[in-house]
Amino acid sequence: MSQSQQESTAPSVPVPLTPDRVVPAATAPSRPAGEAASLQYADCWHHWHGFTQMAQYESLLIERAEGNWLIDTSGRRLLDGVSSLWCNVHGHCHPHINAAISEQLNRVAHVTSIGMGCTTTARLAQRLAELAPGDLDHVFFSSDGSSAVEAALKMAIQYWDLAARKRAATDPGTAPASAKTKYLAIGAAYHGDTTGAVSLGDIAHFHSLFAPILFKPLRGPCPDTYRLPPGVTVEGALEHYAGQLERLIEEHAAELAAVVIEPLVQGAAGMVMHPPGLLRRIRAACDRSDVLLIADEVATGMGRTGKMFACEHEAVVPDLLCIGKGLTGGYLPMAATLARRAIFDAFLAPRVANQQFFHGHTFGGNPLAAAAALASLELFESERVLEQMPAKAERLRQRLAPLAEHPHVGQVRQLGLMAAVELVDCRVTRKAFPANWELGRRVCQAALDRGVWVRPLGDVVVLMPPLSISVDEIDLLAGAVCQAVKRVFSQSLPLEAAGG
Repeated sequence: MSQSQQESTAPSVPVPLTPDRVVPAATAPSRPAGEAASLQYADCWHHWHGFTQMAQYESLLIERAEGNWLIDTSGRRLLDGVSSLWCNVHGHCHPHINAAISEQLNRVAHVTSIGMGCTTTARLAQRLAELAPGDLDHVFFSSDGSSAVEAALKMAIQYWDLAARKRAATDPGTAPASAKTKYLAIGAAYHGDTTGAVSLGDIAHFHSLFAPILFKPLRGPCPDTYRLPPGVTVEGALEHYAGQLERLIEEHAAELAAVVIEPLVQGAAGMVMHPPGLLRRIRAACDRSDVLLIADEVATGMGRTGKMFACEHEAVVPDLLCIGKGLTGGYLPMAATLARRAIFDAFLAPRVANQQFFHGHTFGGNPLAAAAALASLELFESERVLEQMPAKAERLRQRLAPLAEHPHVGQVRQLGLMAAVELVDCRVTRKAFPANWELGRRVCQAALDRGVWVRPLGDVVVLMPPLSISVDEIDLLAGAVCQAVKRVFSQSLPLEAAGG
């Protein structure tokens, strides 16, 4: 086909592509004239977005941001109700973080952390060790939360391997290799999208699609306090779930390297709230059975729950603590895996012993990201972020409370500034709507029409604003979501199936 024939048959601006207009690569649409249309073209055609069906993607291009607001290419202002995927802490374009990044840029943008360090990164490692609970004194840097989890998995495996070698060296009758090579993960877990993290996760579609490259963990229950098993009450939820997990840990102690858990709240599972006390029970069970505990605080850490780390709510010190997302205030990619002293010490030996941690990233500990993280931690103190959290969380709870009476809202749940509104067909049976009705997406679109950007997890509408959100902005956020729910359900049911 000639270029002129392509231009005559292809749409001038492929935004949005609908199922009956999916354009094969061989007949790529021509680039439209005009800067705005050209940028939309690039966003839809050249930029392959994660977890996004590109055949139906409608371009939403952000030009700049101020405070808790995103501003698109048309000048429309949108309240960032999900912290740009749960990572922004102090608002966008904060002068203190901007200045820290700029100052670091004038010194050095990047040096490797393999066999070398940087003064800025060293300061950050020390500060994180000071802030973390217990003796989590050793910080391994990576670039994203999934990578932080991968590092923790490898640390646990190598730790037990080193322990077995040490025992074998002193007792020739002991096996030289560790049998502790398995992990216990929670039902409905999500720990990221790299291979090990997907293996730990409990997403059936991922496991069927990527089965050839995944391992199988032991799988415990999802400690959901909303969708309880038959016969289990809210009051009995802790004993029910903790008992199951304790039995699994005890029965498989000889082969378990670690239990991996998102403390208190399972974010991507739909803001699933665990029964209070569960994390403490799991920590105690791990101690009794000599199993490591890995806490994935990529979503719950950095103040989201009202404390710097969710583990602090139950006075728990995990053996390995994974953080990311909000570590740099949401400005630059950085994550970290914090290890307790006993873990770190097991790796110490002469170089010829070849027992250093066998893992590393080119941009791990990047100085620009470290500068942003240090500035973010300084703002936690200077702007009294955690001190203001209880009042903000209470305001959000009050403003979302009217939704609890809506006939198609099953539950409004919240911890700190992590909140969710679950939409259901029936409040009594908690029956879900057909997935292709996409009611969560429709509610988020209706909120967008009111100037608020929120994202759904299926039919769970998630609200996770920057911690810097003001009282007036909380009112706007909650009000827009309440009105969006009312608007969507003011239509006749059953609704027309979406996506066609």
